[in-house]
Amino acid sequence: MAIGTKELAPAELDTFEDQRLVEELRKAKEELFNLRFQSATGQLESHGRIRAVKRDIARLYTVIRERELGIRATPAPAEVPAKKASKSKAKKPASTPRPTGARPAPADTASPAAATSSATRWTRPSSSRSRTG
Repeated sequence: MAIGTKELAPAELDTFEDQRLVEELRKAKEELFNLRFQSATGQLESHGRIRAVKRDIARLYTVIRERELGIRATPAPAEVPAKKASKSKAKKPASTPRPTGARPAPADTASPAAATSSATRWTRPSSSRSRTG
């Protein structure tokens, strides 16, 4: 699939499974890296391509996040026609998927202070030296 085309429309992304979305995101990031490299060396022919790839990356991140929050439904897995199973094995009942909105807490943030410090915005420290002279 070409990145930056109408094939990555939100309606089309709804049919992709989570692993395919992550793979498309990886491809788009790699293409953006290559386009930026070409731009820096003066070899880029189509500057509008950078904009299209950035939009595709944002679109992919949006779909992934909406699925995490439960705003957008994850597609049902395509059922593969079952082969003739041996009589000795019984089929297991389908397990229920875990909720998409629930995320485990990060292991490295043991203290509440560590969690709040990463959420605050970084600001430049003020200088004690005067700039007027």
